[in-house]
Amino acid sequence: MKAVRIAKYGGPEVLTVEDIPTPTPKPDEVIVAVHATSVNPVDWLVRDGGATSFVKVKFPVILGCDLAGEIAAVGANVTRFKVGDPVFAMMPQDWGAHAEKVALDQSLVVPKPTNLSMVEAAALPTVAMTALAGLRTKAAVRAGEHVLINGASSSVGMCAVQIAKVLGAGKITAVCSPSAAALVRELGATDVIDYKTTDFTQGSTRYDVIFDCVGNHPYNECKRILQGRRVHITTQPRVKTFLRMFANPLFSTKVYGLITTGDGRELAYLASLIASGQLRPVIDKVFPLDQVAAAQEYSKTGRARGKIVLEVAR
Repeated sequence: MKAVRIAKYGGPEVLTVEDIPTPTPKPDEVIVAVHATSVNPVDWLVRDGGATSFVKVKFPVILGCDLAGEIAAVGANVTRFKVGDPVFAMMPQDWGAHAEKVALDQSLVVPKPTNLSMVEAAALPTVAMTALAGLRTKAAVRAGEHVLINGASSSVGMCAVQIAKVLGAGKITAVCSPSAAALVRELGATDVIDYKTTDFTQGSTRYDVIFDCVGNHPYNECKRILQGRRVHITTQPRVKTFLRMFANPLFSTKVYGLITTGDGRELAYLASLIASGQLRPVIDKVFPLDQVAAAQEYSKTGRARGKIVLEVAR
């Protein structure tokens, strides 16, 4: 089978599409024939060597976090799936999905919602579970609260807008560019701040929860505008973020940095939101698997408005 691998850290030139042995399932595993897999910033961070502080890899490594496909084989103990079932999943770590076939523990795999294509399903696991971990698990957003999402037009941000609405947030303020304003309002934002003209940290509005999806406004810049339960979450934690997390029990304000891994139970909950129409993906571009280098370089520009997906030829 074909897979995208790197044998060392570097630029797009280290990405190679190689023929490697097809995996066989352990007793509790399934083999998924991958139809689509998405590109996340962690992919090129791992490739460049910029994620070594929180992602440890052993070369050669197959990149990729998300996948959608169909069950190709099942292990002896698998009872939840049969060959041919359409499924989607997030890898238990930050790599392994950019391949024609992937072995996964059955607990990580969830039936694909029938209202999504394979490409759409592959776009959601990592970004939606990151948003869910921040807003439901860490912040425990309550009905009526005012939530600000910085970087609302990022893939995590667009999921966060929708999930904040599901959780009952009274107001959802989205920080993004003017070109994305209509989209984030359609997804559920009640107010939009243009980051190009307005620094939300200097305003008079107060927020119960701030979810920073781009890492450019750490807690120290936001603490003045937090009210109520005073929760600050970031998808791009710094060393100071983790130090402050350890001190959370001593303070009324809670600070969290997010590192997301595969979780079948959380993905099943998200699948129920997808099925009910409360959560949907936004796709920017679709590339064939062998154009992974171009897809990663496009992701690095920060200009994508929605997910970048790799389609696997079958």
